[in-house]
Amino acid sequence: MLRRMASGQAVDVTSAMASIGRLARLGAIAQEFGYDYASVRQGGGPQGRGLIMTMVPDLDPRAQERAALNSARYPGAADGGALPPLPPGAVALVKARIAFDLASRLTEKQMLAVAVIGFTAVAGAAAYRFSAHATVLVIVAIVWALLMASLPVGIVVNRRYKAKQVVVLEAAGFRPVTDANGRTRYLAPGRRLPGHGGPSGGRAHLPTA
Repeated sequence: MLRRMASGQAVDVTSAMASIGRLARLGAIAQEFGYDYASVRQGGGPQGRGLIMTMVPDLDPRAQERAALNSARYPGAADGGALPPLPPGAVALVKARIAFDLASRLTEKQMLAVAVIGFTAVAGAAAYRFSAHATVLVIVAIVWALLMASLPVGIVVNRRYKAKQVVVLEAAGFRPVTDANGRTRYLAPGRRLPGHGGPSGGRAHLPTA
């Protein structure tokens, strides 16, 4: 990842196992060398079930000064050498940013729509497969009804999960902004949503755990 960051372009870091914690640590390390977390999306790994975190150059003068100092103090970092110590709470903060973004990918209406379509498709396929078995059809109908009834619970759980991340973000001075897609994002004071103009960066793939 650090070698790819030398290009000065956006860098994608992939976690095939969808580990938020591992991505957060890498994001915190990247911050020590002049980059900052920009976004996260699904699609990583051989089956597309992992996560892809995008890091972009941090143009803040303080970030660039920190990067210059760490590059001088830890010249072998990109080749597996010693890394600078991470500030207290740095990993937790990046983790909260990633977690909030993942939990906010869909609106509540979109979440409900996707769940209803998915549950109904599975139930329909099972009903078709076992259409000759009345007992199985009854069981499928009951399971479908239970899944439908659980949807409001899932919405509440997601709200609480996001609220937990917001506490961490706001305690660090982050404030909500709305991106071009209408999604709420949290940024540090004085920061703007990172742009993605120009050529995309390379990808650093994490080993499968």
